[in-house]
Amino acid sequence: MRRPSSIRIWGLGRLSLFLPAFFVVTNCVDAQTPSPALLILEKDANTLAIVDPASLKIVGRVPAGPDPHEVESSPDGKLAYISNYGGSDSALHTISVVDLTAQKALPPIDLGALHSPHGLAFAGGKLYFTAETNKVVGCYDPATKTIDWLMGTGQERTHMVVVSAALDRVFTSNVSSGTISIIELASAPNPGPPPGAPPPSGGPPPGSPRKTWRVTNVAAGRGSEGFDLSPDGKEIWAANAQDGSVTIIDVATKKATRTFPIPVRGNRLKFTPDGKRVLVSGGPSGSSGANLVILDAVTHQEVRSFDFGGGSAGILIVPDGSRAYVAVSGKDKVAVVDLKRLEIDGYIATGQGPDGLAWAERK
Repeated sequence: MRRPSSIRIWGLGRLSLFLPAFFVVTNCVDAQTPSPALLILEKDANTLAIVDPASLKIVGRVPAGPDPHEVESSPDGKLAYISNYGGSDSALHTISVVDLTAQKALPPIDLGALHSPHGLAFAGGKLYFTAETNKVVGCYDPATKTIDWLMGTGQERTHMVVVSAALDRVFTSNVSSGTISIIELASAPNPGPPPGAPPPSGGPPPGSPRKTWRVTNVAAGRGSEGFDLSPDGKEIWAANAQDGSVTIIDVATKKATRTFPIPVRGNRLKFTPDGKRVLVSGGPSGSSGANLVILDAVTHQEVRSFDFGGGSAGILIVPDGSRAYVAVSGKDKVAVVDLKRLEIDGYIATGQGPDGLAWAERK
């Protein structure tokens, strides 16, 4: 695949001929792109739908690249980044980029030898991503347009990614291995040069600590996929799709403390911003018809469940915790759930196979 080319700028003489039309089009697009905006990946249609959350109407669609799965917005709300997945061992190796103001696709990020990108997370101004084929998580810097960090997990289907607020821990779920990887920044002794070798010029003196990354893979359950870090950073909750259960992992000890059944074969899991409740979406488990279950984060008991009429995927909870949007992939719609009343507020009709969701607010 060709690497993205730089953007060409018209000469001033040519630009002046089209100046009035240019500003008319730009102002028109600005009016159509709300802030905040709900972003919905229509996976089977290879498009990104831009939705006005006030009216629940789709105001624009943009090509999302091949097999789009997850979407993240930039911190300033101007760009969307979309993983082009293709399945484990896929030949795909790009992350699509969308200009949300102009509602147009920009040149994609070429990941080179890193294939099957899936999970995405913005943290510290950088885009973290997983690459399933390579069993790694990486970090892309939009400012320098480079991948400046990579870490292998050694696990099968490294799928989703979450980054701690302090940027000192990165967490991934590994679907086929049934594990959660805890990748943490740690100090290790600097052994210095071998005996008889001259001391190195520059760098820390022998014996002084150096920074390194350590990976701990913690067993969860079969098909552990969707997961989240509690807002206080103390617990990881992982949904085990094949078992119809949730595993809770203590971050400090890096050990699983409890696994319990839920009425959903969960593939996505999210904490509410206040940390009091946990939402898990997926297909029904056992005799249940539920596609979404809401759990109490303290008692682990079910608070409410919903049947949307089809298997569900992506979950987005708005920053103030008042609403949740849930992609009902099997029925080409997104459910709107009022988290205060615990009632369905309505549905957004979408294109085929809605999945990843994101919230974009211009700053």
